[in-house]
Amino acid sequence: MSIVNILSVNVLNNPAKFLDPYQFEITFECLEPLKSDLEWKLTYVGSATSQSYDQILDTLLVGPIPIGVNKFVFEADPPNIDLLPQLTDLLGVTVILLSCAYEENEFVRVGYYVNNEMEGVDLQEMEESEVKKIKVDVDKVWRNILAEKPRVTRFNIQWDNPDFDDAPPAQGDAEPEEEDEEMEEEEEEVEGEIEEEEEEEEEEEVEEEDDVMEEEDVDDADGQTTEQEHETEPEQDQSKTAPPANNTQ
Repeated sequence: MSIVNILSVNVLNNPAKFLDPYQFEITFECLEPLKSDLEWKLTYVGSATSQSYDQILDTLLVGPIPIGVNKFVFEADPPNIDLLPQLTDLLGVTVILLSCAYEENEFVRVGYYVNNEMEGVDLQEMEESEVKKIKVDVDKVWRNILAEKPRVTRFNIQWDNPDFDDAPPAQGDAEPEEEDEEMEEEEEEVEGEIEEEEEEEEEEEVEEEDDVMEEEDVDDADGQTTEQEHETEPEQDQSKTAPPANNTQ
């Protein structure tokens, strides 16, 4: 059990342009008096290959915290595109992390997948080599936060009240390592949705081709049977005891 629990997070501007600020309406409850402020932080994952490209978009100290339900709006600047490995990295699926810490100890993290798309560009129909050659116009890039599917990870920390120290996570909460693995799996699912649709379309085309081939094979088989019947007809005239050709097939 934690002294501070997030009740809801609403994304106020979604979808929005890539350069628009992020706005989150956060509602949380506080069960015990706190001596220090809460530090909220929004982090943008700039690259899936290295954490060195993660950007802290903004931090916010909230306090003093009264006991009960509290609500505020957290607004953060968009990512700095100059800090990305390459400009095309802002296209596609990435992650943003909303976290909260008490006395420099992070106790909760909410992760969201973000899909960035540029007007007039369909990444699903392009190969990786083609994507790297795209001339990205940031003003035409839109982001869409998958706000309906947040991934929440809770951490045990030491609060002011010793009764809350080392409290086990609430039932149903994932451990940090398990949570990261689940987010990676979901990211692969998000990126693979379109690939699955393309594979289904290809399978349908293959099935149609197979049907056509089967029909052609049937026609060929019919043609062969007819020739055999014509060849066996003289034998039927020569020997009445010979069995009919149709019965042998």
